Amino acid sequence: MDTLAVRWARLEPRMTVVGPDDDRPRPAVLIFHGCGGLRPHLPRYAEAAKAAGWRAFIIDSYGPRGYGRAFALTAVCSGLVLRGYERAGDVLAAIDGISRRADVDASALAIAGWSHGGWSIMEAMSATPTPGAMGVADPGACDLSGVRAVWLSYPYVGTFAFNRMRPWRHCPRVLAVTARRDHLTTVTNAQRINAMLADCGAEVESWIAEGTHAFDEPTGAGPMRYDAELTDEALRRFGAFLTDAAPHT
Repeated sequence: MDTLAVRWARLEPRMTVVGPDDDRPRPAVLIFHGCGGLRPHLPRYAEAAKAAGWRAFIIDSYGPRGYGRAFALTAVCSGLVLRGYERAGDVLAAIDGISRRADVDASALAIAGWSHGGWSIMEAMSATPTPGAMGVADPGACDLSGVRAVWLSYPYVGTFAFNRMRPWRHCPRVLAVTARRDHLTTVTNAQRINAMLADCGAEVESWIAEGTHAFDEPTGAGPMRYDAELTDEALRRFGAFLTDAAPHT
């Protein structure tokens, strides 16, 4: 079983870094893709983070595992492999690894996830960090105290997300995006989870976007439909959320 350091050594070579062209410590947002893998909408969010003065790190959970898009759509999106409570180890490893970078302010981190990535973040924030939890040998070695903001874009909170109502052990501010016509959850279910987060101490902002699951991803798969106007609004909100979450001196 991987330690956090070994898991990060596997993930780091595949990550994409976007940010201001300097080496001073800056706030950092860690971006976790959905079950379909790296898609063209994520670099747009990274650019929005850069415009807000943040460094953005797009984490590829599939490349190090040898998963191609066809396999991901068939096996991960169906819940056969790499469920969120297993991928949560990637979230912890990335937080731990990126916190150690000299060009990152480890006290000013945000984590952002889309669909499966949001599920994985929620598991990482709520699971008891006993040895072996979340697929890593030493999950308790990851310090979550620097995570001051969490962005959840239409996170998967369906049947396999067994722990969706488990209170988080670290409760930063949250912006939860729910798609009105999401085929994977109801608005009521999502709101129950948002209320639980608020009850455990998180400052929760909820935005119900009038679109489908993955409305910001250029796709027409099944019930999912791309909406350019909603995407622009999501990008605006993402940048504003990071601006508000940044340390103010």
